[in-house]
Amino acid sequence: MNPYRQLPSLDRLLDQPAVQALIGEFGRLAVRDAGRRLLEQVRLEIAGGEQPPDLPGLAGRLAAQVWRDLTPTLRPVINATGIVIHTNLGRAPLSAAAAQSMLAVAAGYSTLEYDLEAGGRGSRYVHAERLLCELTGAEAALVVNNNAAAVTLVLRAVASGHEVVISRGELVEIGGGFRIPDILQQSGARLVEVGTTNRTRLADYEAAISGATAALLKVHPSNFRIVGFTESVSLGDLVALARTQTTPPAVLDDQGSGTLLDTTSFGLAYEMTVQDSIAAGATATMFSGDKLLGGPQAGVILGSKDLIAGLRRQPLTRALRVDKATLAALQATLLAYVRGSAAQEIPVWQMIGAAPEALAARAQEWVRGLRQGGLPAETLPGQSAVGGGALPGQTLPTTLVALPSPQPDKLALTLRRGEPAVIVRIEDDLVLMDPRTVLPGQDEALLAAVNAASNEG
Repeated sequence: MNPYRQLPSLDRLLDQPAVQALIGEFGRLAVRDAGRRLLEQVRLEIAGGEQPPDLPGLAGRLAAQVWRDLTPTLRPVINATGIVIHTNLGRAPLSAAAAQSMLAVAAGYSTLEYDLEAGGRGSRYVHAERLLCELTGAEAALVVNNNAAAVTLVLRAVASGHEVVISRGELVEIGGGFRIPDILQQSGARLVEVGTTNRTRLADYEAAISGATAALLKVHPSNFRIVGFTESVSLGDLVALARTQTTPPAVLDDQGSGTLLDTTSFGLAYEMTVQDSIAAGATATMFSGDKLLGGPQAGVILGSKDLIAGLRRQPLTRALRVDKATLAALQATLLAYVRGSAAQEIPVWQMIGAAPEALAARAQEWVRGLRQGGLPAETLPGQSAVGGGALPGQTLPTTLVALPSPQPDKLALTLRRGEPAVIVRIEDDLVLMDPRTVLPGQDEALLAAVNAASNEG
């Protein structure tokens, strides 16, 4: 029999009960278009020598295609990797207060640029500025859409057409292939490299300063760490050097992640805080909103009133500005710091500060649940990573749940395809799950997903 004649008509395919349910969910026009494309694909498969699927199989493929094409691709996942600030998984999860604030302003009208007292136009920049200044000691603040934008904007305003001096050890590349030299070029500034990859001294900066020098730039190493025979110059020493010049260059501090809390109190190495940067006298301090701050994606710029006022007049600032939902989430996040409850309210700090014994107890509960489903799970000591370019190389002790699998990559793929999707680690043919980054209330869904994926395999 001619295999093409075994294919149903489009109308017959659409009459199948499973497809009728799809039509009720997504509309006839969308499902009909998907059905037409599916039949064309099957004809190509037949031409390649494949056998045509039966009608139920064809309806199943159509359902899968419609769900794939017409449901959101941006969706929640369970992060069981143990990487707290996971760049690919959206970086910092928001606190409940931040999420509620976003929903409140997104679902209706708001005071984004309206002054209730004056009864007229206001500024979107006031919503976070007072809190940022109160928390850090800065004179003024500006929020843009990410830290790369913050650095670009500051360099454009301060150093366009002039020289910026930076250590060769700080010419970093951040996620997505963005490089500091490229950002400098985009801003119109000219790069002047000093020192070597592993050693830069104050004298190197001093020798490089000329009448064309507009700024000295210090950049956080972000996602790498140089150890061994190293030397670098502190921000305070750069500020002191700048002040000895007849025309002092600006001292710009790109903190990358940026933290308002003392990381040593969480068992981590010392990380210069934003407050330290301001106290050291940086002309401008820039950092991310969605890393150690624990808020939404944003770039924060702190500096003098004159500097920030000049940045607000920059035409580029309008292109880089943040929306009402971002400002609502950022304000709610900052309020937790003002209340002194950031470590208890903000998920990033909750995860970083999780007690080892609590993680171990939670892992044991997972093992019991998985063994009840017939899976040979066990606990192992392990390490969690802070991630996200914050505290490079720093890890925290944790208890992992390990699941042996003859095909760990296949099991991981099945977990990613599930609902909810679960993201795990694979080491030594073991599927590993870290309770540190699985949010409260997700345990039951995680265990159900793992049991289902294992049974499917």
